[in-house]
Amino acid sequence: MSTPPTADLGAATAAEREALRRALAVTPRPPRPSAASATLAFAWRGMLKVKHVPEQLLDVTITPVMFVLMFTYLFGGAIAGSTGRYLDYILPGVLVMSVLFTTVYSGVALNTDLTKGVVDRFRSLPIWRPAPLVGALLGDSVRYVLAGTVIIVLGVALGFRPEAGVGGVLAALALVVVFAFGLSWVFTTMGLLLRSPNAVMNAGFMSIFPLTFLSNVFVEPETLPAGLEAFVDVNPISILADASRGLMNGTASLGDIGIVLATAAALTAIFAPLTTHLYRTRG
Repeated sequence: MSTPPTADLGAATAAEREALRRALAVTPRPPRPSAASATLAFAWRGMLKVKHVPEQLLDVTITPVMFVLMFTYLFGGAIAGSTGRYLDYILPGVLVMSVLFTTVYSGVALNTDLTKGVVDRFRSLPIWRPAPLVGALLGDSVRYVLAGTVIIVLGVALGFRPEAGVGGVLAALALVVVFAFGLSWVFTTMGLLLRSPNAVMNAGFMSIFPLTFLSNVFVEPETLPAGLEAFVDVNPISILADASRGLMNGTASLGDIGIVLATAAALTAIFAPLTTHLYRTRG
């Protein structure tokens, strides 16, 4: 067996080093991705998760359908006198409830990335720092739209006919999604503070369930005790449900819409910087 002379190896190595040096010297550095492109890339990542794990859609499809059917046909006659009248009342409320329940999974997904070490990899990338957070929430917004669409299509199939037509329905869905985007920042903060995805899910649902059921989603506040009625009237979820009903019926109050948008903006202004700070500092 013959081996090349040491001098030839040295010459070849030197030539390779020189070629590598020239390539690195003349090749321009790839441009950094813009904040928008990085955010959209992470939003697409969130949607790809649904593509590869379609079971994630069960909570935004099957569960809302069960709520509409059970409450309409089990309690509609007793509460409103007929299932048709109760469907007109409950459908916008269930739209709100089903979308807001979905926001909990924003915190669960972030905590899962944190516990698996994916967040450490994202921190090392030369990208806009909040891009993984904002992109993930934009991707989750697609789930919010899907959950709302399922409820609306089911309602139409059962006989729901909004007086404001398609425009009113789309406006109500957009308002709910905007509020859900602001609320999801609360759960991303929770996702960075708690230790496990199960803890985030339990804490999230323990906080959202009482607020949802102590609202006007299912019953008129006038039928409640005075103290409870006062709480329901100022509950932001009640105001969101009223605004959604108003947009679908063509009787929306600008005051209710303004309160919903202001609440969503306040939640984002408070919890988005807090989530970003925790994202940068928590190991």
